[in-house]
Amino acid sequence: MSTLSPGLRPPADRPVPPEPRASTRPGPRIAAPPEPRAGRFRRAAARLTPADRAVLWLYLLTRISLWITAHFARWLFPARPGTREAAPVLAPFQRWDANHYLHIARDGYFPAGAGPWTSGWDNREAFFPGFPFLLRAVHTVVPDWTAAGLLISFVAGAVAVLALARIARAYLPEDAAGRRTAALFLLSPCAVFLAVGYTEALFLAFALPGWLAAVRHRWALAAVLTALATTVRVSGLFLAAAVALLFVLTAREKRDLRSWRAAGWTLLPALPPAAYSWYLHVYTGDWMAWKHAQERGWYRTFHTPWEAWANTWSGAFGHTQTTGYALMFQAELVAMLVGLALVAVLLYRRRWPEALYVALSLWALGTSYWYTSIPRATLLWWPLWIGLAALSLRRPWFRTAYLSVAAPVTTLVALTFLTGRWAG
Repeated sequence: MSTLSPGLRPPADRPVPPEPRASTRPGPRIAAPPEPRAGRFRRAAARLTPADRAVLWLYLLTRISLWITAHFARWLFPARPGTREAAPVLAPFQRWDANHYLHIARDGYFPAGAGPWTSGWDNREAFFPGFPFLLRAVHTVVPDWTAAGLLISFVAGAVAVLALARIARAYLPEDAAGRRTAALFLLSPCAVFLAVGYTEALFLAFALPGWLAAVRHRWALAAVLTALATTVRVSGLFLAAAVALLFVLTAREKRDLRSWRAAGWTLLPALPPAAYSWYLHVYTGDWMAWKHAQERGWYRTFHTPWEAWANTWSGAFGHTQTTGYALMFQAELVAMLVGLALVAVLLYRRRWPEALYVALSLWALGTSYWYTSIPRATLLWWPLWIGLAALSLRRPWFRTAYLSVAAPVTTLVALTFLTGRWAG
C-alpha cells in the first residue's frame, strides 16, 4: 500500500514506483540540516491569527506615533532656552529610572566598593536585576545603551500587548475584544512608559503570558514566567499570589487529589527575590536592602493608608508643592481611586485572584509617606483594560468618551516625560 497522502497521490494511469527496501546494514546517521532562520520566522508568523496581526499592527502604529512625538519634542522644547541645536535623537528617552538601569548594567550594584555607606549614594539596589541584566546582554550586540533599552521595551511590549489581547479574547465573547483592549491600553495616559527604557514592558512580557498560562491551567509554564517577572519588579510577587490563589480555587473545584500535584510550582516565583535578597545581604549585611533603599530614596517608609492619602492630598491641593508636583499628586489620587474601584468591581464579580493582585499592588503603593508611581502602575492592571474594553463594546459611546479624554492626557504625559519635566 502506498504511504503517500491523498493530496499527493499520482494519477491512476501512472504506475506507482515501488518503495525502496530499507537496508538492514547499519550506516552513519546523518543529521538533518538546520532549519533556515527565515523558515523559523515564517513558521512563527504562521501561528499568529488575523486578530493577532491586527493587534501588532496597532502596536507598531502607536510606536511610530510616539517616536514622532519624541523627535519634535527635542526640537520644540530644548533643555536650555535659546539653544540652536536639537538634543541627540535618543536623548528624550534617557530619563530618571532609565539612568539607574544603565548604571547597574554598566557598573554593577556596588562599583568600586561603593554602597549605602557612601555619601551621595543613588540607592540603585532598590531596582531588581532582571532589566539591567538583560540590558547588559543586549548591549553586547547594540553598542548604545539607550538604544539597547529601547529595543528591549519594543520587543517586550509587542509580546505583552499580544498576550493582553489573547487574555481579553479568553474573557470576552466579542470578536473585537482583543483589538479593543489593546487600543485602550496603548492609548492609556501612561503608555509612554511602555516604550522607554523602563521595566513595565518587560514585566508585562512575562506576567501576561504567565497569567494566560495559569488561566489555561498550565501551572509549570505559569510558574516559570511568573518567576521571570519577579526578577524585574517586586510586583511579580503579587502576580505569584494571584496565580497561587487561582491554582487553589481550580484544584478545589476539580475535587481531585491529582490536581494538587502541581502545587509545588506555585513556590517557584519566590526564588528570584530570595536570591536577590541574599546577594544584597552578602554586600550590605541587610536582607531587605532593596526595601530600605526605596525608603531612603523615594519616601517609601510605611505609613497607614489614611496618612498616605492625607499627605498626598496636601501635596496636591495644600499649596505646599510647585504646580508641576501638585499636578503629579493629583494624578496619584485619581489613580488610587481608579484602583480601588477596580478592586470593588472584581470582588463583586468574584474574580478573586485578579482582585488580590490589584489589591496587593494598591497596598504596596498606598502605604508610603505619599503616593508615588500609581499612574504608572495602572499599566500593570490588565483587568482594568479588559473591563474598559468590555464596557466600550456594550456602550459604544464610552470608547469615544475615553479617547476624547485619554488622547490629550496621553500626549501631555508623553511630552512631560520626553522633555524632562515628568517629575514636577
